[in-house]
Amino acid sequence: MLMRMRMCALKTALVCSLAAVLVGCGSGGDDDDDDDDDDTTPSGSEPSGPGFEVDVDPISEGDWYRPEVSTTWQWQLLVQEGETLNTSYDVDVYDIDLFDNDAATIEAIQAAGHQVVCYFSAGSSEDWREDFDQFTDADIGDQLDEWEGENWLDITSENVLSIMLTRLDLAVTKGCDGVEPDNMDGFANDTGFALTANHQLGYNRRIANEAHDRGLMVLLKNDGDQAEDLESYYDGSLNEECHAYDECDQLAPFTDAGKPIFNAEYADSESEGQSLATDICPDALAIDTRTLVLPWDLDDSFRFSCD
Repeated sequence: MLMRMRMCALKTALVCSLAAVLVGCGSGGDDDDDDDDDDTTPSGSEPSGPGFEVDVDPISEGDWYRPEVSTTWQWQLLVQEGETLNTSYDVDVYDIDLFDNDAATIEAIQAAGHQVVCYFSAGSSEDWREDFDQFTDADIGDQLDEWEGENWLDITSENVLSIMLTRLDLAVTKGCDGVEPDNMDGFANDTGFALTANHQLGYNRRIANEAHDRGLMVLLKNDGDQAEDLESYYDGSLNEECHAYDECDQLAPFTDAGKPIFNAEYADSESEGQSLATDICPDALAIDTRTLVLPWDLDDSFRFSCD
């Protein structure tokens, strides 16, 4: 089931010892170093994992689609059996699943005058994906709350990074204009790994630069805690329930830079969605978020737009 809930249970992760960092800092157990420090503040050029650094410069020059604050969007990740992807909305951007849609579908959406952003998870494994068997046991951590078959990944693993780069290549092959890498805030969740804020910054910056190097637009998924440090690497934010959790202010660096905040708020039913939209849309419009009220399944069973 391709439902995406906001991962809001924050924790302070253990900081790896220097020796552990030098070998990748990616074990599945707790770190035993008694001198651990608070990891919530980045510390410059601390290695974030094998092969990528925290202080790498953003790739900002290149030929890729650049959305604006006013860009409109539709988000549908799940297509119910017997139905087809709904492409009838008058929006600038469609955000759809990378694996479940072929190049012909993407080309048809683009031919109708839309940009296509392709979703994949960069921070978790999903056992129904075609490349799942490429992850090693050591790569896979704790299960995401309530999502059977989906587990956090060790973002310090070279193998995990390699799989994600192949997914970016797949996005290019299929003709996607951009990507939405999900679960980019493992350091703030119970992953089973001792991930730090610097691990996350290094990984998120590497993913963004690799996307831009391939001519792909890239959106930062959630991770509002690091928005200020990541805005220059990403072309916009895609957030879940920033209004519900009163976190939209964290994402202001994007609108300040002329980039969109795509936001989804969730409802259990169409009537509840209508009521929620009535309540939050004035606030969404006031702070320039591109907010949609959607079902948890992201299956297009209803949709209310604040645009």
